[in-house]
Amino acid sequence: MEFAKMTVTEALRGMRAGAFTSVELTQGVLQAAQAAQNTIHAYVTLDAEGALAQAAEADRMRAAGQELPLLGVPIAVKDNMNVKGQPCTASSHILEGYVAPYDATVIAQLRAAGAVFLGRTNMDEFALGSTTQTSYFGPTENPVARGCIPGGSSGGSAAAVGGDLALCALGTDTGGSIRQPASHCGLVGVKPTYGRVSRYGIVACASSLDQVGPMTKTVEDAALLMNVISGQDAMDATSLDEPVPDYTQAWIESEGSEKPLAGITLGIPKEYFGEGLDPEVHTRIEEAKMRAERLGATLRPVSLPNTAYGIPTYYICMTAEISANLARFDGVRYGLRVPCDDVIEQYKRTRAEGFGAEVKRRILLGTFVLSSGFYDAYYNRAQKVRTLIRRDFEAAFAQCDLLLAPVTPEPAWPLGVYQNDPIRNYLSDVLTVGVNLAGCCALSLPAGKTAAGKPVGVQLIGPNFGEMMLFRVAKALELPR
Repeated sequence: MEFAKMTVTEALRGMRAGAFTSVELTQGVLQAAQAAQNTIHAYVTLDAEGALAQAAEADRMRAAGQELPLLGVPIAVKDNMNVKGQPCTASSHILEGYVAPYDATVIAQLRAAGAVFLGRTNMDEFALGSTTQTSYFGPTENPVARGCIPGGSSGGSAAAVGGDLALCALGTDTGGSIRQPASHCGLVGVKPTYGRVSRYGIVACASSLDQVGPMTKTVEDAALLMNVISGQDAMDATSLDEPVPDYTQAWIESEGSEKPLAGITLGIPKEYFGEGLDPEVHTRIEEAKMRAERLGATLRPVSLPNTAYGIPTYYICMTAEISANLARFDGVRYGLRVPCDDVIEQYKRTRAEGFGAEVKRRILLGTFVLSSGFYDAYYNRAQKVRTLIRRDFEAAFAQCDLLLAPVTPEPAWPLGVYQNDPIRNYLSDVLTVGVNLAGCCALSLPAGKTAAGKPVGVQLIGPNFGEMMLFRVAKALELPR
C-alpha cells in the first residue's frame, strides 16, 4: 500500500475502518521522505522517532474509542513554526541549533486534533524568497517538474506534498508564499483572510502580511485543515473574533448538481492578463474560465487599477517590517553568537555571518525606507497606496463573489535561473502580493500542466472571510487527481 500517495481524507477513512494503523501510515510516509531527502530535499529535519511515538499514541486513542478530526494523520511543518522540542531555524544559519520551547498556536490546534508531526520543511531563509534557493541548508527541487524550483518561500512544504513525501503541510503566505509554490507543484494552497488564523509562535516575516495556511492534495483536505487551525487566539492580538464555519460543508448543497456554480459571479481582473503572462499559463486559465461557465458561473470583467503599484508597495511595506522583526536576532538571546569583546562588534559579526545575502538585502532596503528623511517619501506613501489597493478589491467584490486569475505569470523555471537577479524574482509575485496587501483570502487550485509537464495553478480570490465561497467554487472546479 502506497501510504505516502494518500490524501488526508483517504488516510482517515482507512484508519477509521481499521485497514491500517497510524504507525503503518507514518512509517510509509517517513520511508518515502527519507528516500527522497538527498534529491528533493523537502525537509530540513525529519523526526522519525517522535512521529512514530505520536502515531502509536494515536492508535491507542483510536483503539480506546476516541476519535479526533486528524487523529493519526502525519503532517509536515514549515521551518518557521515552533513545534515544542523540535528545531526551528527559519532555514537560517543565525537560528541553527535553536530548539522550540513551546508550540505555536496552529501546532497546538493540530496536536489537539490528533495530528502527527513528521518534521520541518525547507524554506527560503526567514521566508524571504520565491524559489526556496535562499535556504542556508541548500535548495529544494520541484518533485513534479524536476530540475526546477518548487516556488517559495514554502517550497519545502510544497515539495513534500507534491512529491508524496507528506499527506499535507502547513506553509506561510506573506506575498504568495503558499499559493505560488502550490501552483508550481500542482497542489491546493490556501491563504486565509488576515486574522483568520493565529500567527502566535510563527517566526515573523512581515507581521501585517503573514498568514498560515494549508497545502494539500485536494480541496477537501484543505477544508479539513482550515477547520482545525482557524479561530481567534488570545495570544495573537491580530486574530479576529469571527465564527469558524465547517468548511467541509461549503459544497454540500450544490454537490451533485449539473450547475454547482449557478448564481455565482466570478470577476476576471483585466490587469492580471496583460503582458508577460506565459501563453501556456494563459491557456490553462482560459480552460478554467470555460469550465466555470459550463458549471453555471457568470464571468464578469473587473478592474484592479492599482495592480501596477502592488510590487513596489509590497516590497516597501514588507522590507520595512522585516528590518524591525529581524532586529531581535543579535547573538545575545538565542541562536548563533560570534564572540567578541565588544557587544556592538558582536552584533555586527553575528548578523554578518548569520544572515544570507537576500535577508541582508531586504533588511537594508527596509531600514532605508524607514530612515529619517525617507519615511514620508517611501513608507508613508506606500501605506497610502496599500489603502488604494484594498479599495480596489472592495470595489471588485461589490460586482462579483470571487475573482478568478492566474497565480503566477509563468510555470516553474529551472534551478539557478534568476538566482542572481532579485528584481526578476520579485516580479514573479506580481499576481499574488495584492491579496496580502488587502488582507483578503485566496486559494491556488491545480489547473493542468504545460506541454513540458509543469503544473499550472488557477487563483481564486475572495473578500474578507470569504473562505466558504472559495471552497465551494474550488471544489466544483477541481480536476480529477
